[in-house]
Amino acid sequence: MKLPKEFCQKYQKLMGDHAEAFLKSFDREPTQGFRINPLKAHTPIEEKLDDPIPWAKWGYYGKVRGRTVDHQSGAVYDQEPSAMYVGTVVDPKPGEKVLDLCAAPGSKTTYLASLMNNQGLLVANEIIPKRAKVLASNLERFGVTNALTLNEPPHKMTKSFKRYFDKILVDAPCSGEGMFRKNPEAIKYWSLDYPKKCAERQRKILNQAVKMLKPGGTLVYSTCTFAPEEDEQVIAWLLDNYDFKTVPVKKYPGMLGGQPQWANHNPELKNAVRIFPNRVKGEGHFIAKLQKGTQGSPKKIKTQRSNVPHRDRDLWNQFAKKDLVDFQPKNLIEFGRQLYAYNPDIPNLKKLQVVSPGLHLGTLKKNRFEPSYALALALHPDQVKHHVTISIDEWKKYVHGDTLPVDPKLPKGWYQLICWKQPIAFGKVVQGTIKNFFPKGLRFLVR
Repeated sequence: MKLPKEFCQKYQKLMGDHAEAFLKSFDREPTQGFRINPLKAHTPIEEKLDDPIPWAKWGYYGKVRGRTVDHQSGAVYDQEPSAMYVGTVVDPKPGEKVLDLCAAPGSKTTYLASLMNNQGLLVANEIIPKRAKVLASNLERFGVTNALTLNEPPHKMTKSFKRYFDKILVDAPCSGEGMFRKNPEAIKYWSLDYPKKCAERQRKILNQAVKMLKPGGTLVYSTCTFAPEEDEQVIAWLLDNYDFKTVPVKKYPGMLGGQPQWANHNPELKNAVRIFPNRVKGEGHFIAKLQKGTQGSPKKIKTQRSNVPHRDRDLWNQFAKKDLVDFQPKNLIEFGRQLYAYNPDIPNLKKLQVVSPGLHLGTLKKNRFEPSYALALALHPDQVKHHVTISIDEWKKYVHGDTLPVDPKLPKGWYQLICWKQPIAFGKVVQGTIKNFFPKGLRFLVR
């Protein structure tokens, strides 16, 4: 790989004798990994689970193919191995209020949801609208039911979430030096001044994150860059300007601590972790964990109320009674004619740009309710009364948008379609045919 001359000179100066091995590592293939999804009822079929990643629960080394039942159903999620350690360090617990502030495309968010077991509140935010939609789609595919997905600049969130979260992850937009092997295009955007510009943006984001964290709460800051300007120097600035202390992050074999000499020599920086691709089987990452001081108290917020009229709630209740088993969310909200289940702890949404307020249940039609793709993927088969098991060839047809023949004696109604023990969508049986309700924007051809 042809690296910028100034990049090589910079790290030769910083790393001394260790620079040669570091720079040579860019000529090796990037490391690939994936996680299996504990929120799903069954483990994946195609992937080999014989090479676990030591620091990542449910994580394995290997490559995932995109157009498979495992991938489409959300049974597996492709994620770079070093990046998985970020979720492990955040260590969210079921029932907590957690914010992933720079969340797209959702790799780290889905890991947080796994650790939370869909319990508590997970707010996933992305400032770029197109990426926010991708984020929401990935959470939907993974079967996340406890997420509020937003499309906001951080400074517009602080009034709604002041001193609110138990834990906040800031996986900061950065110069991307650690991903050069995975994404060589990132080299084109690099310059000697680029890390400094990124660090300015990172400090602005952290300024807002601090306001949204409860006293005593945990902040995890991560980047996929080697640049001290964006790593140790940003944490040193945070420690100097706010009431935080660092928390030691476990170092697995090959991982290094933060380098105080690359910032202001504060020994607390050693508690952070650096992942170099020549020392660890993974791409480049920096992770720091900090605890906020205990002064002050959590802020009470004005929460969201349901806006669903009785006639629409009745339509949902009719569907749930007829087609579902022991699934009756109490807190319902409408966006347009779309019905969602939401966490009652979320703030009033009027002042927020919402991509998804919670689990998308479905669409309210005239005198009927039509269940969503998200609901089909979120519900375990034992939560749905009616199923049709389909073959892999039938799955290929269905995800392409085709109808499927079925036994003419099968009663009319909604069925959760199952392939390789994985729920893949809802379909409606009408006179010996399964009508296709796979989302048009997600349909694809499997050759």
